[in-house]
Amino acid sequence: MRCLLASLLLALCLVNAPVTAAEPAPGRITGGQRYDLPSWFKVSFLDIREDLKEAGAGGRQLMIFIHLDECPYCARTLDENFREGDTREFTEKHFDVVALNIRGDRTVEWIDGKTYTEVTLTQRLKVYATPTIMFVDPEGRIALRLDGFRKRQVMRHALEYVQQKAYKNESLASFIAKQKQEPYRLRPEPMFQAVSNFKNYRKPLAVIFEDSHCTDCDEFHDKVLKHPEVAPELAKFLVVRLDADSDQPITDIQGKPTTPKRWAERLKLSYRPGIVLFNEGREQARIDGMFYHFHFKQMLDYVSGQHYKQYDSFPKFNATRRPELLKQGVTIDYAQ
Repeated sequence: MRCLLASLLLALCLVNAPVTAAEPAPGRITGGQRYDLPSWFKVSFLDIREDLKEAGAGGRQLMIFIHLDECPYCARTLDENFREGDTREFTEKHFDVVALNIRGDRTVEWIDGKTYTEVTLTQRLKVYATPTIMFVDPEGRIALRLDGFRKRQVMRHALEYVQQKAYKNESLASFIAKQKQEPYRLRPEPMFQAVSNFKNYRKPLAVIFEDSHCTDCDEFHDKVLKHPEVAPELAKFLVVRLDADSDQPITDIQGKPTTPKRWAERLKLSYRPGIVLFNEGREQARIDGMFYHFHFKQMLDYVSGQHYKQYDSFPKFNATRRPELLKQGVTIDYAQ
């Protein structure tokens, strides 16, 4: 009898015992792509001022290619632009290309005469996307900076822009507008709001600049804006698309009368679609190159969540957030 009572009590305790939720299986990172740098890139001692002199002596200009191991954007940039074809031939003829790794520890003598490691230099340069490509003019100034992936047509325009020294007289956007290409028609999206006065707007605001010369806008609409993981983050923003060719009057976030064309020029955006993210009435981040959906939604979260108050750059926030997501069982895909 006592054994029976003990068994019943034990069963009752097991029934009423709190259930501990199982820990989620850790997430994983996918989409990384291994790649090798082209053999024709310059073997440099990383004295950039010396590299600049040598490029000039050979009648070429200097291009700095900042990359990250297994970066899908870097792999795609190299495959589409610098492996073969006329763009590769044009680059090899007119440019000396020096590669730096955003996480590297090699010593670099930069154009300011100071010594850095690769990682501290890229932090000083506020590199937030890979690849970042910097073209250095003969006087040691940055003639053009490209943050993130560019398709072959856009990359070729950028190379010709620098090779012709057109940066002395006009912006890259203005240069591209003069080239013959199939025009892009701005696409409507339900999330886009018709706003022309941004004065003192202090909530999260995403201003997307497109124009009729945008080669990446269709891919942006189809693969990023329509991605199911992006929509909840965009919902936290007032999302406005402006035609960067337009001379229609608007008022910018500082209350200044302007036009979409002049505002885009003043922001010095080199890419379409160029996206500027505001919060608390100030620009907090920008996307001036192609982002796949994961990095795009992370950038949105960085701004809407005011994480810029804790992390002074998006890469620092992203590096902290990544292990947290993996612990929660989230799979991170860098290549979609």
